[in-house]
Amino acid sequence: MGCFFSRRRKPPQGGQQREQQREQQGQDGAAGEQKAPQYSWDQRAKIDPKDYTFSGLKNETVGRLPGKVAGQQFVIQDCENCSIYIFDHSATITIDDCVNCQIFLGPVKGSVFFRDCKDCKCIVACQQFRTRDCRKLEVFLCCATQPIIESSTGMKFGCFQYYYPELALQFKDAGLSIFNNTWSNIHDFTPVSGENSWGLLPETAVVQDYVPLPSSEELKAVRISTDATKSIIPITRGRRQKSSDESCLAVFFAGDYTTANARKLIDEMSDKGFQLVQTKEVLMKAEDARRVFQQCASEFIPLLEKGPVVALEFNGDGAVEGCQSTINEVFSGTKVFVSESKASASQDVDNFYNFADMQMGM
Repeated sequence: MGCFFSRRRKPPQGGQQREQQREQQGQDGAAGEQKAPQYSWDQRAKIDPKDYTFSGLKNETVGRLPGKVAGQQFVIQDCENCSIYIFDHSATITIDDCVNCQIFLGPVKGSVFFRDCKDCKCIVACQQFRTRDCRKLEVFLCCATQPIIESSTGMKFGCFQYYYPELALQFKDAGLSIFNNTWSNIHDFTPVSGENSWGLLPETAVVQDYVPLPSSEELKAVRISTDATKSIIPITRGRRQKSSDESCLAVFFAGDYTTANARKLIDEMSDKGFQLVQTKEVLMKAEDARRVFQQCASEFIPLLEKGPVVALEFNGDGAVEGCQSTINEVFSGTKVFVSESKASASQDVDNFYNFADMQMGM
């Protein structure tokens, strides 16, 4: 038997260089396997659900400051005798099995859903509001769509009124209009014959008597006002009985100062003793304008392309004359639709709000 020896064959000229290149490529490939690619979503801060949950609390004051929720969803559950404040916008909020709590919820882009709660006092702004199996909830509400209660009793509702400096921007971030508030147009999904499961809070109700300002040092940093005249949401009468058979419709068209002009008219008319019944911000088409504004439509149709209109209904004896004079004095350079007479005003209001309710699917 012999022994066989293997000798490495000397590579031909130029082969050594190619071999070194292959070795280098192999090393680069190994390094690539070790280093995973980086994506933008890998660099985002990790979300801890605990930061967006209040659970099992008792006799505590807790909350989140502006900027701390930033559009995430939030959960509140199993809390008793607590004061809870969410001073930020969020995606959705569910509130389950809470008893005797005071709750403030900043603008919610989607739904707020109360389940199995009782004896709670709340201030809420949202796109959709719903309760199920609740008892004795008192809610100052701003809701863009029709609020729904289901298997709930002793429910009381009032118009949202609240202010802090960051609130207006939070409404925009949540995609909510301050003029779309159907707080008093409640739909009872499970009505009981002969019983009324809901009603309205007294007109004299004071927000702070229901949801006091926060007592913790951290939350005191939020500069809050519950003065109705400073409220981000205009205070409306909703479905309360009107004090007069005379109403007036005023409609502002999209522009740089639409919101400011609407707020200015509300202040001017309130100072004259007229009541704001309802407001609405909605897109209109040419055919909608013809139906609502009738013979005046051609004057306003070119303005519709700029964006949504803001409509206001005022009530009180002399509302039409009062609104016309205010607009002539204060808004002389601004195109505004205003009812021409007491006789036509009622039809103006019906035409516009019937259209707006259909447009918003209500």
